Order: sequence, then structure tokens, then C-alpha cells
Amino acid sequence: FLFSFRIYEEGRESTPEHPCLFETDVEICLIGGSRKSPIERFWNGNNMIYILQKARHNEESDAMENSKPDDAIYGSELLPKESSGPVALSVRRAKQLISLYTMVQNPNMTHLNISDLVVLPPLWIRCDGSDPEHTCWLGAEPLKAGNKITGINFYMVTCDGPTADKTYFANLEELKMAHKMKHHSFIVVTKGFAQYELIRAAVIEDTIVESESNIYVDITWNTVDKILETPPLVSAATLNITLESGDPRSPVYQLYRELQFLLALAEGLKTSVTEWPEPLESESAVELVQEFLTDLKKKLDGYCISGSKNETEKIKCDTAAVDSSIKSIFSERGDLDFAEQLWCKMRSKCVSSYQELIECFTLVIKSLEHGEIQPWIHQGSSSLLSKLIQQSYHGKIEVVSLSGIIPIQMLLEIGLDKMKKDYVSFFIVKSRSCLLFQDYFISTSVDLQEQVHRVQKLHHMLEIMVSCTVLLQFKHENLFPLTQICMKYYKENPLNEKHVFQLPIRPALVKKFYQNDHPEIWKVDISSGHGQKEVKTTWQVSTNPPVKHMTSNNTGLFSDSTVNGSSEERMYFITMAKCSQVHFT
Repeated sequence: FLFSFRIYEEGRESTPEHPCLFETDVEICLIGGSRKSPIERFWNGNNMIYILQKARHNEESDAMENSKPDDAIYGSELLPKESSGPVALSVRRAKQLISLYTMVQNPNMTHLNISDLVVLPPLWIRCDGSDPEHTCWLGAEPLKAGNKITGINFYMVTCDGPTADKTYFANLEELKMAHKMKHHSFIVVTKGFAQYELIRAAVIEDTIVESESNIYVDITWNTVDKILETPPLVSAATLNITLESGDPRSPVYQLYRELQFLLALAEGLKTSVTEWPEPLESESAVELVQEFLTDLKKKLDGYCISGSKNETEKIKCDTAAVDSSIKSIFSERGDLDFAEQLWCKMRSKCVSSYQELIECFTLVIKSLEHGEIQPWIHQGSSSLLSKLIQQSYHGKIEVVSLSGIIPIQMLLEIGLDKMKKDYVSFFIVKSRSCLLFQDYFISTSVDLQEQVHRVQKLHHMLEIMVSCTVLLQFKHENLFPLTQICMKYYKENPLNEKHVFQLPIRPALVKKFYQNDHPEIWKVDISSGHGQKEVKTTWQVSTNPPVKHMTSNNTGLFSDSTVNGSSEERMYFITMAKCSQVHFT
């Protein structure tokens, strides 16, 4: 009890990063705060919990245990394998620990001489499924009235499968009847949950999109009529989006490549070593820039007033190596200024060396010095090249030494300006976002490295919006709230392409993608009672193992089976969670 209490008290101040070792074989973790609970599918508590599992410690741990009088050995002495997951305890050992926990929480155990009985967090123990029921979790949760402990809720989660044989599936009426008999209930309430993967079913040009990205929908509804029923349209649904940038099939893949060149420049600015791409054009960057400047000289009068529309169209053609489907989603802007057009000429398809970069900027600066061109630029640009252009309007520009990191910084600056405007244009035009956090994402008051980091965030948001537009046919009314959710997250957090963005939606919006598909997870909760007297039975099927600590290698568990030898049927793990109550008074 004192050991458990000490862990609890330490956890109230800050959740321990490392587990503790109890009686040499049990690892105790205190889970709370923002850490995801491994038992959340079967228990809906939101407080701190103990997770107990089999300990894995280094070879010297035995000597350390003998040298310490205390029961606990802290995480520095535990040596889990980097790639290995949690290890389960035997069911027999788990039951012993549940008994100990229950005993120290029972106020009637006066012989233990516990003066101040403290309500400990709920306890959950990973089990190895070695019993006939294939138990994978055992849990205990104190029931209390005020600060007084009145009883214990016991939980048992069992798992079997995978199997495609639906004769192993439960009958809903039988589940409800078993619940009523066990808990002496006359009325039960049912609640359904289903999870469908959408990105696997979505198609671009008849090609199934497969990547590390994942878009799936969670649907919940009240009153379940039968096992594996399709959720009704009156259900509550949440879209979950995890998306990694850089899929070659994405309509914005060319923009992603443009961003990669920007990142390479930023890295070169930081390390003084730049990895230049292999040239992909027959013409060199210097030749393309010279042609560009020559065209400007010829069209000087018209270009000085408003810019050449034909020239802009020519640049658009030069940079339009994109999928045709992008045209209605992410169109090249028609208002590219001189610096942006120069970036398009010099970016990764062309500039392949530091020397080429110097020669390109030398041509531009000489043309400005001699007054051969007077290009227009967008207001608000803070790049060095833009300042030189503004100075050229008055007939004199400052001397710039094109050496060291200066040429790379100049190219990075005009690339940043151009890409920021690209992203802002999309979010205003396509998602019609008011860009509440626009100043944050396009601010020039932070250093160049931070500006590049924020542009990466904008690109990740763009990939999410485009994927939802192409794969799920989202319209403005859906893109707008999703944009706001992404912006809010990225104003407060660093770039994280593994983050799950969640958007509440109507099931009808994505029904066509899942109505003829099998769910990844389907479960029904059968409950009775209210408050602390509520008891629940859960039956679930899932395509993946419901717990990390049990694999198909477990003897007697997860034995593959199919119907009539067919491997095309969806294979499901079958999980059952039951609870029972014991009252002390």
C-alpha cells in the first residue's frame, strides 16, 4: 500500500516518465494527463490509472535488487528493447495483484493497520491469455461516496481470433439477456460504435491510394438492433485524419518538391553545405534567366505599368508540370511578380550548383544597375532582392557581395515570399478561410529558419485540405472548419505529420465510402444502472489485435481460420469486456 501510495503522490505532481519495478517481476506505469490510455476502448474513465505488466530489466538488476532494501527499482535500471512492446503477466499473477489491491482498498481490513485510507487510481493489468477465457486485461476500480471507499468494480477483458467464421459471433439478444441475468437488471441500454477506413476505399484515377497516411471515421449511435449493423444516418461521426506529405500521386506533389528545395536551401544556410539537385532541363539556369531578362527588356514599357500578362502565362506554362486534377484545386497564381517568376526559373529543376546561383543573381543585379529592367514587385516583400528592385526605381542600388551564404539567402527569401503567397491564396480562395492566424504563418518578424518551419506547417495543412477535396469531395462548408482546426493546432504546436486531426461531420457526408465496406472496428456496449451503480458489457470485433501485448504467437490464441478455406473474408479478433461489482458496506 505504501509503495502504491508513493507512486500516486509522485504522479499527482508530475506523471513519472519511467516505470517502477515491484517485487522484481512487475512493472508499474502511472498513466495520466495527455498520455493515451491503452484501455480506452473498454473503459471510459479519464483519471490517472496504474498499468501493470511484466518487467524487463537488465542483467545487473538482480544485483541491484539485492543491494536495495526498498521494493522499488526505477526506470533507469529497466532496459526494454527499443522495438519491443509491453509484456503481459500470467493471469494467475494478475489475479494475485488484483487481490492485493482490493485488500488495501477495503476499509474492513483493519488488521492491515492502514491509518489513512487513500483512494488509489484504478488498476489495469496486462494478461497473457493463458487461461481458458484468453484474458488479456484484468482491472479494478474503487467505488466511493465522497472520500469513503464503498466497493470495487472488477473488469475482465477476453479476446479470441482472428476468425472469419461468423458463427463465432455473438447474438445481440443473448448478450443482453446474459447482462440482465448477471446484474439483475430489467432494462438495458445499447450503444454502437464503428470505425471505417476511408483512404483505402478512395480512388484517384482508378488507383487505390496506399501510404502511411490514414483517413478514417468513428461513428457512434444509440440503440443497436443487431450485430455488425451499419450505423444509421442520425449517428454522431468524427473524421480522423493522419497525413504524411510527399505522396507522388498527390495533386500538390510538385509544390511539395518545391518545398523540399526550399528546405535544402534553409539547411544550407544553417550548415553552409547545400545539396544541389541534378539538372533536369537541357537549358542551364543561367540561360533561362538570361532569356527571362531579355524578354523583360523588350516589354519594358508594358511590364513597368502592370506586368505582362503574356509573360505571366509563359511562366505558368513553365511551372505547370502538375497533374491535371490540380487545376481546379490549386491553380498557379496569375499575379506572380518579378521575384516570384525568377524563383520559378531558378528552383530545383534548374539551379544545380552554387556557381550557377551566383551567375544568375549577377545577371539580375547588372540589369537593375544599368536600368535595363524596372520590374514590379508585390508590396510588403522584405527580401534583399525586393529591396534592390525598389532602390532601382530611384536609379541607384547598394553594392551586394555575392559570396558566402548571401546568394543562398537571397534565393531562400524570394522562395519563401512566393510560397507563402501560394498557400495564403489557396486558403482564402478554396477554403474561404479568413486566416485567423494568418499573421502567425506569414510573419517576417521571426528568423528565416522559423519562417521555413511555418511554411512547412502551411504545406501540411494544404495536403490535408487537398486530400479531403480529392478523396472525399469535400466542399467549402467542410473545408472551412477543418482549416480552422489545423490552424489552431499549428499555431500552438510544432510540425507533426503523425498528429490526428479530428473533424465532427455528418455520416451522410462519407456514407458512400463505407456503406458497402467492412468496418475496421465494430462494437456494442450494453449497460444498466446509473452513476457508480452503472455496469457495462462490451462486445467488439476488430481487424487488428485489440491489445499490443498479445500477438498471434500466443499459444492457443489467435489461431487463423477461414470460412470454407476462403481467405477473402475479413478476419476479425473478437473481444469481450465484462464488469462486476463488490460492495464493502
